[in-house]
Amino acid sequence: MKKASLIFSLCLLMVLAAQGQKTNKVSDVDAIKTVIEQETKAFFDIDYKKWMESWVHTPSAYWSYADTSGINYFEGWNAIEVGFTDYFVTSKPANINIERTWQEIKVYGNGAYARFKQRLITDGVRGPEQVEIRVLEKDKDKNAWKILLVGVLKKEG
Repeated sequence: MKKASLIFSLCLLMVLAAQGQKTNKVSDVDAIKTVIEQETKAFFDIDYKKWMESWVHTPSAYWSYADTSGINYFEGWNAIEVGFTDYFVTSKPANINIERTWQEIKVYGNGAYARFKQRLITDGVRGPEQVEIRVLEKDKDKNAWKILLVGVLKKEG
């Protein structure tokens, strides 16, 4: 009887531990979606502080954008920050709505990969579809996801 109780207790602990890990994954996925949404909103709202808070500030940070006119990219946080300074100084908040279709989010410990399609609707006019990827890292001290890499491919539209 004691052996059966012990086996039952161990099985119950394993099930509860597995459920706890699954719940953690779900909350990580939700947190990843939230930081991506916040970074995009901050960008179009011209909220420099919130936009900066969304990013990992390291030399490994990377931003790229490709469309029919060419490719733009910045390597390292310093280049990203300098590259976007004029935008945040000279731009005004835009009346933009975003349609986003999440395609895939994978969490690997303190790292994550997200892929989605996005369409900007500016003053009611739908723009072309963009395929986007993000690589994120989890800030262990703040227990918060931050963007390490942005990749945007704007399809012809």
